[in-house]
Amino acid sequence: MDSGACVGAGLCVLTAPEVFDQDPEDGIATAIDEDVPPELVPLAREARAVCPVEAIGLTDD
Repeated sequence: MDSGACVGAGLCVLTAPEVFDQDPEDGIATAIDEDVPPELVPLAREARAVCPVEAIGLTDD
């Protein structure tokens, strides 16, 4: 997660709340855990696809 690129749209949190969290003060999203459990990888990929600024990267792709 590139928090510097995040614009706080919150789509990742809405798509994958098990993977991402959003700071209520500035709206910047962060990964809850950089090591996404295998069963949550599909959700993380979906969140990456909807991120408007492409701030989400997955290292296994």
